[in-house]
Formats: sequence, C-alpha cells, structure tokens
Amino acid sequence: MRNHDLVFLKHFSQVIGVLVAITIALILLGRHFNGYKPPEVNKTAEAATVNRIKPAGGVFAGATGAAAQAAAAQAALDAAKGQVAYEGTLDGAVIFGNLCTGCHTAGVAKAPKLVKAEWAARLAQGKDTLHKHAIEGYNGPDGGVMPARGGNPALSDEQVIATVEWMIGQLK
Repeated sequence: MRNHDLVFLKHFSQVIGVLVAITIALILLGRHFNGYKPPEVNKTAEAATVNRIKPAGGVFAGATGAAAQAAAAQAALDAAKGQVAYEGTLDGAVIFGNLCTGCHTAGVAKAPKLVKAEWAARLAQGKDTLHKHAIEGYNGPDGGVMPARGGNPALSDEQVIATVEWMIGQLK
C-alpha cells in the first residue's frame, strides 16, 4: 500500500470511531433522560382503544350458545334502556328530525317518504303492524329495510310509537 492510502485509512478509522462514540453517547443520554418518566396514560384514549378492540359479536352454538346469545341480547337491551334517547321526549317531530329524516326524506332503502301514496299499503296493514316493524325492524320482500328503532337502540317503545304516529299525521 502506498503511504497516502494508509493516511486515508487512519483518518477514516478515526472519523468512524468518533461517530460511534457520539452515537453511543447520544443513546446513553436519551436513555437517561427518558428512563425516569413513566408514560402518561390518557384515560379517554385508553377507553377509546378498549372500545375499538372489543369483539363485535360472539359465536353461539347449541343449547348453551342459545342461552348465552339470549343473555347477551338481554344485556344489550338492559344497557340500552339505561340510556334514554333525546332526553326521553315523545315529540315525534324532534325524533324524526334527528333520526328518521335521513331515510324517510330521501327514500333510502325504499323507506316511504311522507307521501300518502307511499304509505297506503303499509297503513292497510294497520298501525299495530307499523309500530311492530318500527320497533323490531323489518326486511320486506320488496327490498325495503327498516332497522329496529330506526337504528337507535336507546329509543323507547313509546318514543318509536309517538314518532310513527307523528309521521302518519304528516302524510300529504
């Protein structure tokens, strides 16, 4: 090797050595300053994470599974009863304006608009059937879909019935 190659290798090795020393020093300083602080737990973020990763459903098989499914459904109903939608109002206009208008104004999923002609066949079945379909949900043979309680399980039966009655009264 030539002399200038040896000088280059010597200087290059020194630069690498200094960079390694700086890297080690920065790692040690970082561990020192971050090692003494416990991470802060954000309760809202933790609750949101738990809510996001909880199972969306369950697998129920056989007689034991049917009992577990019934218990889960009852627990969901009990939890929903504890939360009263729209402060418990029985004003159909308020509930319609906040929940039902999304489908019944535009006719989404074949939802009848507030027009007598679209409600004629439904009214012929009787109000009890309308109330039942609004409370329990309905998947019609024509492809029409009505989610149970309009998609808000916190609505009480009385609120759903009051809203259906209000809608019938608004037919043009």
